[in-house]
This record gives sequence, structure tokens and C-alpha cells, in this order.
Amino acid sequence: MIDASMKLTDTEVAAAAALAGAEVVRVRYGRLHSRIEKGAGDFATDADLAAEEAILDVIRTARPGDAVHGEEGGRQGAADAEREWLVDPLCGTLNYATGSQLVAVNVVLRNGPAAVADPFSGEVFLADGKTARVRSGMPGEERPLAPTADTRLVDVNLDPPFPSAPGFRAVDLLAHPGFGENFRPRVVSTTLALAWVAAGRRAAYVTDGGDLSGSVHFAAGIALCRAAGCVVTGIDGGPVGPGDRGLVAAADAGTHELLMSMIGGRGRTG
Repeated sequence: MIDASMKLTDTEVAAAAALAGAEVVRVRYGRLHSRIEKGAGDFATDADLAAEEAILDVIRTARPGDAVHGEEGGRQGAADAEREWLVDPLCGTLNYATGSQLVAVNVVLRNGPAAVADPFSGEVFLADGKTARVRSGMPGEERPLAPTADTRLVDVNLDPPFPSAPGFRAVDLLAHPGFGENFRPRVVSTTLALAWVAAGRRAAYVTDGGDLSGSVHFAAGIALCRAAGCVVTGIDGGPVGPGDRGLVAAADAGTHELLMSMIGGRGRTG
């Protein structure tokens, strides 16, 4: 727990908030959860709501003047707040509701530090804008993240909708002859995969179109990959941002260039 008298950096606030949400997710795992339908097959659970409230409690205590945009509660705080936190309290809700532990808790200060927590491994992946590291236990037990493509594993997000279709659908990438020659596909269905790219456990992550730079789902993972030195672009090779650009996060330039050749982009970095 934290209190208002504690002098925490923004990175420490992000870590504390993500871990608070992760604890709720972990403790509630395996229960029968109530569902809140969102439409188009999407839903939240009582665990999503409780985890978001735990995260907001940390941020409100440590940064009472900041706004917060949570996946479940929307934007809260002063309309003229200069700073805004983006919160995804349970990325991988369908996985969680069906008993899978492949989930993540994402907290990021817009254009600032980020934290991605794994409720079941106990790890929290941190980015301060310049460096990226993973904390496995106590604050002193940290190591830098070192992306590498050695695993040749690429996570591909196959969840609809496919806003870039028919020009590009992530599912079509798997049918490209060059993909099977160079990589092996994985489908985690959670942005924990972005943390794994930064940590060298995945060679890359690919998802379909849309502006993901300010997404509560993706912003923390994107910040983490960038701080770790990964190559992060849209599916057109340009910077992640407005338009149906999606996301390609690769451990290195060679892996990014190879994937872009299959997607049909120009392989620009940004």
C-alpha cells in the first residue's frame, strides 16, 4: 500500500498500481465471475472492475491531480488535467474467464512511464522512457530487458474486427510461405505478448489496424518495447498512430524487415 506522503516517481506509481490490480486478478482467479456484456462478443467481469478500482486507488492517492482513463470506467478526473493515466485492469478477460492464466495488467502515464504486470508469475515489466526492466520480487530484484529474436516465436493477434481488411488481416500472415520458413506462430490473446517481445521471449508481435498509440490495451506494451530498443511501427511501416496502422513490434530490425516484406509494407522504422 502507498500513502500520499510517499515520494514516488511516476515509474514507481505505475508499478504499484499495476501490482495492486494484479493482486486482485490473482486472488479472484478460479471463481465463478459475473459478466458485464459490452456487445460484439466482448465482456468484462467483476474481476476487471475490482482490479481497475484497486489501480485507481493507487493513482488517486499518489497523483490526485491526474486524470485516469480506465477500460471499464472511462475517463475520470479534472477535464483540464495535464496528465492522464491509461489503465487496462485485465487484458485477456476471455482467457481469464475460461481458466487461462495468460493475462496482463497494463498501466501507463500517457507519453510517460509504463508498467505491465503478470498476476501469476509475479513479474512486473517497467519502462521509464529510457530503459526497460523486469522486477521479479522486491524492488531491488530487477534486471534489464534484452529483446532478441532467437526464439523465432511471433505472436499474432487474431481477434476481430479486422479494420485493415481486405488489404491486410493478421490471420493472413500465417498463410504466407515465408512465415512458416522463418517463424513459429503463437496466439496469446493478451498484450502480455508485448512484454515478452521486450524481454526476448518472443521475436515479434503483430496485430491488425487501428490507432493503438493511445489505447488502454496497447499503450503500456508499446512504451515497454520502445524503451527496450525494439522496432515498433504500424503495419504500413510508419509510426504507430492515427489511421488503420495496427502494430508490428519486433525484437530487431532484421525481424521487422522480414515481417514487413510479408505484410507488404516498406519496412520503415519509427
